[in-house]
Amino acid sequence: MKNPNNFNGLKVTSFESRRANEIEKLILYHGGVPRVAPSMREIPLSESKEAIKFAKELIAGNIDMVILMTGVGTRALIKAVSTKFEIKDIKNAIKKTTIVARGPKPVAALRELKLKPKITVPEPNTWRDILSTLTSEATLKGKKVAVQEYGISNTEFISALKKKGAKVTSVPIYKWALPEDIEPLKAAIRGISDSKEDIALFTSSQQIYHLFEVAKKIGSVKKLKHGLKSTVIGSIGPTTSETLYRFGINPDYEPDSPKMGNLIREVARIGAELVNKKRTALKNGVDTNQWQPQDMIWSKSSQKSRKEITHNSVFMKACRLEKTDYTPVWLMRQAGRYMREYRELRANVSFLELCKIPELAAEVTLRAVDRLNVDAAIIFADILLIVEPLGVGLEFSKGEGPRIKRPVRSGKAVDRIKDFNPESLNYVYEALKITRRALDPTKALIGFAGAPFTVASYMIEGGGSKNYENTKGLMYKDPDAWHVMMEKLSLATASYLNNQIQAGADVIQLFDSWVGSLSRDDYKEFVQPHMKELISNIKPGTPVIHFGTGTGALLDLIKESGSQVIGLDWRVDLAKAWKHIGYDKAVMGNLDPVILFSTPSEIRKRTKKILDKGKSRPGFIFNLGHGILPKTPVDNVLALIDYIHEYTQK
Repeated sequence: MKNPNNFNGLKVTSFESRRANEIEKLILYHGGVPRVAPSMREIPLSESKEAIKFAKELIAGNIDMVILMTGVGTRALIKAVSTKFEIKDIKNAIKKTTIVARGPKPVAALRELKLKPKITVPEPNTWRDILSTLTSEATLKGKKVAVQEYGISNTEFISALKKKGAKVTSVPIYKWALPEDIEPLKAAIRGISDSKEDIALFTSSQQIYHLFEVAKKIGSVKKLKHGLKSTVIGSIGPTTSETLYRFGINPDYEPDSPKMGNLIREVARIGAELVNKKRTALKNGVDTNQWQPQDMIWSKSSQKSRKEITHNSVFMKACRLEKTDYTPVWLMRQAGRYMREYRELRANVSFLELCKIPELAAEVTLRAVDRLNVDAAIIFADILLIVEPLGVGLEFSKGEGPRIKRPVRSGKAVDRIKDFNPESLNYVYEALKITRRALDPTKALIGFAGAPFTVASYMIEGGGSKNYENTKGLMYKDPDAWHVMMEKLSLATASYLNNQIQAGADVIQLFDSWVGSLSRDDYKEFVQPHMKELISNIKPGTPVIHFGTGTGALLDLIKESGSQVIGLDWRVDLAKAWKHIGYDKAVMGNLDPVILFSTPSEIRKRTKKILDKGKSRPGFIFNLGHGILPKTPVDNVLALIDYIHEYTQK
């Protein structure tokens, strides 16, 4: 592995102008070879008639809302109107309006004037974010809204405000032009066109327009686009990415937070992997100007060759108790609501639709691996997908989680459970096939299912539960019916998982989220026989990870069920638990997910304690003690993974 957070000598081109020196230093700091080709300059409008007109209307009390788009523009606006009006009059008038700041830079400019915005637009601060914030926090209908614009007018934004009933006044303050010296820009275009640059970073939309404007002037648009096929493209945020899409270019990386430092740091940590991936894809016939993660082709050689590489990957070696060069890491729910990419996809489809459209499920799975640089992917699905073909009905209610329409609470209801048809979940297998083809062969692909007890509990309770009264009630009152139900689920789950293996899963995980609610005696009587049967029916040679929460008192019994890897939750001490289980089993775990809400230094301290308990012995896989929580900061997840890789490298 190469040094995390380091470009490792890659050639990095930036088109930043105003902050050119700063970005050059950042690239150097992160181990890159910088080329800074300024692409634009800001020309203030010396006599802004619109600004003076705006000031008159503002002082007269005819403006209800002022939207400040940039820090530079806010300062330029005040400077322009101060030539005709007293600053104190402007400040008093603007205080009476609803001041909207697009992110921290206008906030900082307002602070200099001892003013505060009433509404601050959250990241990533796009015009769509402004619109959604205003829709939730302010009524636009009939309001007179002034928009401080910058560079070029955002006609889409203005039009959207008008559609919501606002009376909009545009206040342009400065315009953009090409730099006076465009030779550095020409040289950058030639470098990219000749595939001599590794990474190109874009920190504003206008840089893209000017790049292609100059490329057109020198007759190099076609060559530039071809060169970008082998150049990793970093985009600072959604607005810049949208502009790249307009030119037929898909960005390869976009940070969660649209800040220059974040872009450089995050691209640096996986830059070498991205360059290798993009150039491998291009060599194998993928159009890398317009591609999605699921389009990736790593090799045109035989499947046997791919399997050999995966078999010898760090993750698979750990599953087999073999020595590894570093501790492998993946995270439960590593593709989920904490990631912007996931939220954007979910905005357009329901959870079940996302699971059932193979291309989207594969995309979510792959984006998480690319973003985090973990050592294994886990297919995006849900443990309850298997209950739908069993005939009990399944729906996911917003804010309430999964709900079973026809709960199974009697022997007769158990008898009505349909026989499992593995073809009913073909969409999961298709997602696995797509993912396995597009996934780096050095990374394992995990398929999964819910363990029979947890799935049965959902089917009986009808949803979530604290005490499992209905589940345990059926178990105790009608043990025959219980065992019939568990037998049906065990057979169905084994069939489901074997089909996942056939579709490309290298490892299988069984999630038994609720089994910790049982006593040892109940586990031995009502669960263990079925787990043994299930695991014995999994295709030989495929590692099985058995994970449950609250299972500290059951670990030796779980071991007897036959899995190769036992997942530990955060409630147990890893060293003591592994000794109790026995060193003939690999273990996975077990950082408390809530620790990811603390500081990077605290995360490193807590992670080191766990690593020191496991890294010296073969068979240790780092994970959380349960899934990533929805509001977890992405930066903290990246810091965790980088620390594990760096600290455990031999």
